[in-house]
Parts: sequence; structure tokens; C-alpha cells
Amino acid sequence: MNSSSAPVGPSDSPAAPTGTTPEGDGSHKLWGGRFAAGPHPLLDAVNRSITTDFRLWPHDVRGSQAWALALWQAGVLSREEHAAIDAGLERVGARIAAGAQPIETDEDIHTMIDRLLHEEAGTPASRLHTGRSRNDQVATATRLWTMHACTTLDAALRDLQQALLTQAETLTDAVLPAYTHLQRAQPVSGTHWLLSHFWPLDRDRTRLAAAATGTATLPLGSGAIAGSAFPVSRELLRETLGFVAISPNSIDATGDRDFVAETLFVCAMTAAHCSRIAEDMIVYGSSEFGFVKFGDRFSTGSSMMPQKRNPDVFELARGSGARVLGDLVSMLATIKGLPSGYSKDLQDDKRALFNAYDTLMLVLPAMAGAIAELRFDRARMRAAVTGAMMATDLADYLVRKGATFREAHGAVGRLVREAEQAEVELNELPMAQVRAAHALFGEDVMDALGIEASLAMRNVDGGTGPEAVARQVKLARGRL
Repeated sequence: MNSSSAPVGPSDSPAAPTGTTPEGDGSHKLWGGRFAAGPHPLLDAVNRSITTDFRLWPHDVRGSQAWALALWQAGVLSREEHAAIDAGLERVGARIAAGAQPIETDEDIHTMIDRLLHEEAGTPASRLHTGRSRNDQVATATRLWTMHACTTLDAALRDLQQALLTQAETLTDAVLPAYTHLQRAQPVSGTHWLLSHFWPLDRDRTRLAAAATGTATLPLGSGAIAGSAFPVSRELLRETLGFVAISPNSIDATGDRDFVAETLFVCAMTAAHCSRIAEDMIVYGSSEFGFVKFGDRFSTGSSMMPQKRNPDVFELARGSGARVLGDLVSMLATIKGLPSGYSKDLQDDKRALFNAYDTLMLVLPAMAGAIAELRFDRARMRAAVTGAMMATDLADYLVRKGATFREAHGAVGRLVREAEQAEVELNELPMAQVRAAHALFGEDVMDALGIEASLAMRNVDGGTGPEAVARQVKLARGRL
């Protein structure tokens, strides 16, 4: 193994003697030749990002291998130099995968990989950075990581959808109140309720696919800001790295973090949807509702009260939504005031991106597991459906008999008021009192106050009727 620590430089730069650098301070920086002294330790402290960007290493290795290939095809590297660099990068990747750690002077993962490559490949490593800047190098590695992250997030979202669908299919015989303003509104199928959380996640997956496509634009070859001065084939780079398009403007390419913001937006929306699922489960799992019972493996107890069963997974998911939203806001606030081209502010893009991804990759699987363990109290759910919740059905009854909806609404509202005053359900009002509210009420009016009758009237696509829900379940299965 060659332990040369020659610095990276243009193809015509001589290799520095082993153990020396242009800075003369024993470090291995990718810059510094124009400085007479090394950086202050406080600058190193604020500038060093390797604790954040270390995870980019597989993508940086892959991007560097593609760049070496493009340099060879452009005649900048000889076949032997390309082979040495390519094999050296393979060994660097193996070393990092096996546990190699950065040293104090590795300011970022790109510096660490360059240092290790010099140890593995020797002098040819000094030619790899020809025509390339850390600006387009970082942008490329970050895009590659994000493309992979979108695939991983999509799989986790799909698993959560599957957990919801599996539970929803067990609730075809369950009925519970649907709520508006957290007030009982109308009866709905248990399946219909659970699937109301399936579709927002499906929209998240659609947005995630769009974000992945937007990310897949190749910046490599843009140099620092003006483009590479060497005739590398960007089409070769695009095909080798799996991008779908090539950036058309080098200034935009190195300063563009739209793809980070777009991915963070999807993460924030997903976290918000997880928070809403969690809120339903927390509320419906309370003693006051009792619709949902939490499983043992995804609940915790109290250190003081032995009877407690706490829905910590759902509460943590609800809280995590705020953190992911913060990541999106911090990214937008960072890029909104930047000039064109690259600025070091953009180094923080990965902190926000990685935090949002890590948060969701904890929350999504935990929520899928917790939902899979839920049990539902069908009797409590049905018992919460009251006669007043069929008031709309009574109004619809009158409309079918020929009344306008406005007069029907007024007549039924009067009956609701009278039932409340008498402290009885709508179906307990005397028939004479019902007929007094509107002449079109007939002997069959009580049929409209049945739960099953209410559901059966709503078989329009997207409705809670049995046939509509069956179609919805089939559509959901197809989406998975």
C-alpha cells in the first residue's frame, strides 16, 4: 500500500514529497496553496463538517470513479492512471466500510477520501481533481444520496400504508362517528376512517417520486461555477451515475439546493400526516373514547401509576412533525438570501436533510408496527353513533319527497332542537311531533334514522357506503 500524501492538484502539478503538503502543516487539505499560514483552530472548528457529511462516502467514491472514467475518456488520464485511481477508490470504500475513521485534519468526507486515495493509489491520485471542484463534487454526492434516500423513504411509507390497509380490511363491519370540529358529525365505516389516512401517504409517495426525479439532474462537470475546462463527457457521467438529466447552467448547478428543499417539503408533509394519524390514535385510544386499544410492544407504562398504558410511539410521531417542519424552514431561510453560485451557507443543507430523513426513518417503521398491533372496540365505536348524527339523512329524506334542501334543513333542525330539549334521541320523538315539523314526513321516516341505512345511501365513489368502500379497498391494494 502506497502511503504517499501528495496533494490533489491539476494534472501537471508535481506530487509533494511523502508527508508534506502545500500548507506545510502536515494536513491534507484540498486548498491552501495561496495562504502563508494554516487556518486558526476556531475556523477549523466551525468549518469542519465531516461529522455531518461522513455518510456521503459511498456516493462520493462512486462519483469520483465516474469522474476518473470521464477524465480517461477525455484523454486527461492514461489507462494506467485511471486503473490505479479506480482500484484505489475501491480499496478506500472497503476501508471506510470496514470502519476507517476520519482524522483531525479531515475537514469533510471528500478530504478524507482524497487522503485515503493518496495512500492507496499514490501519485495518480493527485490527478483526480483535474477539472473538478468541491462545489460540483459535493452537489453530486448529495444528489446521489438524496436519490437513494427517496427510494428508502418510499419503502417505509409503503409499509405504513400496508399496515393501515391491513387493519382497515378488518373493520368492514365496524361503524364509528366521523368528526368535524371534533364534534360528532355522521356515521362512517371503520374501513373508510382508516383509509382516510392511507391516501395522504399515497400523495406523499407521489410527491417523493417527483422530488427524486427533480434531484436526478447531474451537476458534475460544472466545476466551481464556470464549468470544467477539460472535455469530459457529461453524458457519460450522467449515464454512469444514473442521473436522468444534465444541468444546463454551471452557475445554477453548484448553487442549486431546490432538490433539498423539495425533498424536505415532502418529509415535512409526511411528518404532518403521521402527526394527524397519531392524533387520531391518541384521542380514540383515550378512556373517554375507547375505540382503540394499544398493543404491549408499542406502549409504555408510568413510573408511578401502575395502571397506565401510554401511546408513546404516536406522541413522539406527533412531536417529530415539528422538528421536520423546522428542517424545511431552516433550508428555505438559508437559500432565500444567497447570491448566485455557491456559498458556504449551503454546507448546512445536509444537516437539515439528514435530520429529516433520520427522523422519518425512526417514525415511519415505529408507526407501522404500532398500527399493526392496534385492536378496535367495535361495540364502543358503534355506541358512539347517536340518532342526531342521522339528521342529514332526515333532511335528505325530505328532499327525496320533494322539499327543497333549505326547508328540509330548517325542519330537521327544529326536530334536533326539540329532541335536545326533551333529552331524547331523534328516533324517540313522537310521530306526531315529527310530522308537525314537515308535512312530507311519512310512516317510513324512521327508516332514515338507521345506521346501516345511512351508510347504504352513500355508495358514491369516495363515499362510506359498503360498495364504495369495497371499491376503495381494491384501489388501495392496487396502489401498493
